[in-house]
Order: sequence, then C-alpha cells, then structure tokens
Amino acid sequence: MKRVVLFLITNLAVVLVLGIVLSVVFAVLGINSQSMGGLLIFAAVFGFGGSFISLLMSKWLAKRSTGAVVIERPRNATEQWLLETVKRQAQKAGIGMPEVAVYDSPEINAFATGANRNNALVAVSTGLLQNMTQEEAEAVLAHEVSHVANGDMITLALIQGVVNTFVIFLARVVAGL
Repeated sequence: MKRVVLFLITNLAVVLVLGIVLSVVFAVLGINSQSMGGLLIFAAVFGFGGSFISLLMSKWLAKRSTGAVVIERPRNATEQWLLETVKRQAQKAGIGMPEVAVYDSPEINAFATGANRNNALVAVSTGLLQNMTQEEAEAVLAHEVSHVANGDMITLALIQGVVNTFVIFLARVVAGL
C-alpha cells in the first residue's frame, strides 16, 4: 500500500509541475492548446517529461518502495561476494560500479535501475540469496549488469514516452469528439 501511495503522490506532483510550466510556456509562446499542434506538444511534454522524471527518480523510488539497503560496507561474506561479483562484472562491461542493494523479500528476484550506465543500482532479494547457488546468483547479476551496460532503462523510458504521448493525445482527441 505504501508503494502505491508513494507512486500516486509522485505522479501527481509531476503532473502538477509540468502542467504549470506548460501553461506558462504556452502563454509566453502564444500556442493555442486547443489546436492539434498544441495538443501534440502538450502530449509530448507530459508523455516524455513524466517518463524522464520517473527515470531520474528510479533509483530513489526503487530503494524506497522495496526497502532496499545499499551495501556501503559488507557485513558478512555474502555481501562481500555480492559487491565483488558486481564490481567484476561492471568492469568487464565497461560501466561504473553500480550501487548494490539487498531487500527483504521471500521471492527470488533482482532488478537494475538508474538514469545512466555510470549511476545505476543493482538490487537482489533475500529470497534470491537464500535459494540460489552462487553460480546461479552470479548469472542473475550478470543479466542485471547487462541491462545497465545496454542502457535498457533509457530505451524503456523513450518507449514509455512515445506510448504516453500517444495515449494522452488520443485520449484528448477522443474526449473532444
């Protein structure tokens, strides 16, 4: 429930700020927001703006929503192994060392997020660490590091921006009929 509330508050804040900024910009530039061109600009600003703001906030939101704890100094052999493994894989992939975090969950899961290749987060669940061998966990970590190295988060943000723009534009057109 906490995650949903945090997500809704964040999205409402983004929409409010973008709406105010867009209203001021349209007024200054003399763009009629009722025209199709104005509507397309409106949809693109909201669509891509929301997507990129989410991307920029992704590490913070992921840590906050999962309760992930970033490993600053390893407290045990597992955390030491985790840091060393991610560091080795990041070096092989030619990216900066991502933050490494563990979050409490019985599910076997891992994820990577972050705005760019040199400012990312790789997180694993306690369920993954407890139920997989080191070899299996290393393969999962390599998969997550490859997401960072390939820039998958940025690619998905661009795709989400296009989808958002299309949905906003189409919804406004249909609502105006």
